[in-house]
Amino acid sequence: MEIYQTEEQQVEALKGYWQENGNMIIAGIALGFAGFIGFNLYKDNKLDNELAVSESYQTLIENSTKDKANFNANAEKFISENTNTSYASLTALALAKEAATAKDWALAQTQLSAAIASAPTGGIKGIASLRLARVQIQLEQYSEALVTLAQPLPESFTAAIEEIKGDTYLLQGKEELARDAYQAAIAADGLASSPSLQMKLDDLATAVNLSTSVPVAK
Repeated sequence: MEIYQTEEQQVEALKGYWQENGNMIIAGIALGFAGFIGFNLYKDNKLDNELAVSESYQTLIENSTKDKANFNANAEKFISENTNTSYASLTALALAKEAATAKDWALAQTQLSAAIASAPTGGIKGIASLRLARVQIQLEQYSEALVTLAQPLPESFTAAIEEIKGDTYLLQGKEELARDAYQAAIAADGLASSPSLQMKLDDLATAVNLSTSVPVAK
C-alpha cells in the first residue's frame, strides 16, 4: 500500500511555507508578546533561539539527500535537542517516511505518534494521523487505525479519512461499512484527490453482488 500519496504534497507545501515565512511568523509572535515581557529581552533570547532552530532544521533537511547514511542519527539528535519546538514534529515526519520506505512499520508508527504529539498545526497533525492509520493497517492493527481516524482533525481531511476507513473496514470483512465510508469520501469531494475511490466502490459492489447471487438450478 502506498503510504505517501496526496498528503505528501501537502506536507511539502507546509514545509515550504514554513521555510519561506517561518521567520516572519516568529517575528510576529515576538511583537505580540512585546507589550508583556519587553521586546528587547524577547528578541535577545527567545527570538534568537527560534531563528537558530529554524536554520538548523533547514540545514538538516537540505543535507538529508546528501548524507542519507547519517540522516536518521542527525534527525534524532535534532529532535532530542529541540523537543518543544514545532520543528520536532516535521523532523519526526521525515524519519517516519524513511522508516516506511524501509518497511519498518513499527519505527514509522513510533515516529508518527511523536509527530502527532508535537504537531504545531492541525494540518500537520492531520497528515501525520493519516499516515499513522495507514501504517497501523500495514501492522494489521485495524481497530487502532479506526481510533486514530476518529480523532478531531480539520474538515479538509474528511475525504481521506473516510477512504482509509473504507480500506480498513474492507480488510476486516465489513463490506457494508466499507461501502458507506467510500460513499462518504466521494460526498466530501474525495474523487478530486483520489480518482481510484470510484473504482474501489464499484469493485466492492461487484464483490457483494457475486457473494449474494444464487446459482441457477439446472
